[in-house]
Amino acid sequence: MTVTATEFASRAAALDAADPLRDYPARFLGSDDPRIVAYLDGNSLGRPTRATSERISAFLAQDWGHRLIRRWDEEWFDLPLTLGDRLGAAVLGAATGQTTIGDSTTVLLYKLARGALTLRPGRTEIVVDRGNFPTDRYVLESIAADLGYTLRWLEPDLRAGVTAADLAEVVSERTALVALSHVAYRSGYLLDSPAVATVTHDAGALLLLDLCHSAGSVEIELDSWAVDFAVGCTYKYLNGGPGSPAFAYVAAAHLDEFVQPIWGWMGRDAPFEMAQGYRPAPGIRRVISGTPAILGMLPIQDTIDMIEEAGIRAIRAKSVALTEFALDVVRSWLVPRGVTVSSPLDPARRGGHVTIDHPTFQGMLPRLWERGVIPDFRGPAGLRLGPSPLSTTFTELLAGLAVIRDEFANP
Repeated sequence: MTVTATEFASRAAALDAADPLRDYPARFLGSDDPRIVAYLDGNSLGRPTRATSERISAFLAQDWGHRLIRRWDEEWFDLPLTLGDRLGAAVLGAATGQTTIGDSTTVLLYKLARGALTLRPGRTEIVVDRGNFPTDRYVLESIAADLGYTLRWLEPDLRAGVTAADLAEVVSERTALVALSHVAYRSGYLLDSPAVATVTHDAGALLLLDLCHSAGSVEIELDSWAVDFAVGCTYKYLNGGPGSPAFAYVAAAHLDEFVQPIWGWMGRDAPFEMAQGYRPAPGIRRVISGTPAILGMLPIQDTIDMIEEAGIRAIRAKSVALTEFALDVVRSWLVPRGVTVSSPLDPARRGGHVTIDHPTFQGMLPRLWERGVIPDFRGPAGLRLGPSPLSTTFTELLAGLAVIRDEFANP
């Protein structure tokens, strides 16, 4: 049955009024921009916060402009670790000393994967799935080619994702590393990480999770799930801005023996000795190579402030409510027009975004952007709707879906 626009508008208004996070959207720049009807791409690039604008101005005038090189001794040298600890506690379910921030996701993925393989000598296989993000696949293909390893490819349903049963069929005594995404970039499928970790460890292998599409929107418990390694970006739900540095997690049990392949002076024990020969620093600092991107870490601090304040459980509840509402509208307004849903319907198996498919979506996207509705497109025919729990309202989400509906009348 088709629900009217008035009925959905009333429901959206009621959801916004009852939303415990209703005051947060106003904390983001652009939230009052009349040219933007609906920003539905928070799963690709989060909005900047108003606090970040102030923080960057103060950084230029005081930290960089006045304190100059002295700020390295006062804060910057340890910022990748102190901010990593805050991220670990607020977002990742990680105790202190296991998370650092710096480099891109690609570089950190390479570092963690190569370092993990050295911990499983004699094993020569890496498990990865065809639905994983391209960078993950490419990095692992590169490593396998370089080391002569074999890739074992999982072939999940692209409308879903990898299950523990799927994984159990391919792991063996030859498996060194299993590398999967916690939330699938296209479908939004949410991995059963504890079950996958059990299957991986029963085979004697190590588990590396990509958290790019989950950090900041989904509850994560890396320590209690017994995940070995994790990597993720900070420019999506963590609002770090384009190109903001990624994060890396190495479980405490591996830190003493873990050695990553890109040796740099800031990851060496006693770096200011400038001594000959590399000796990895104790703890998570050994993941660092060169000078970290301090300026790029500023915005992340403001989002972590909000997550600490709101709580990741409340953020996840809002995310589920947004995607459930989106699916209700899609079923009523768009499915009758031939649109199909390519994301799990069960919220327990769905991350923070929803993908819908229709042959016209690729051509429709530029028109949507022109009209101030901003989702993104993923082939072959998918429109991703990525509301961000802290910055998106139900009314904004409905307004965007109404424009998508209207575009079907004006192909």
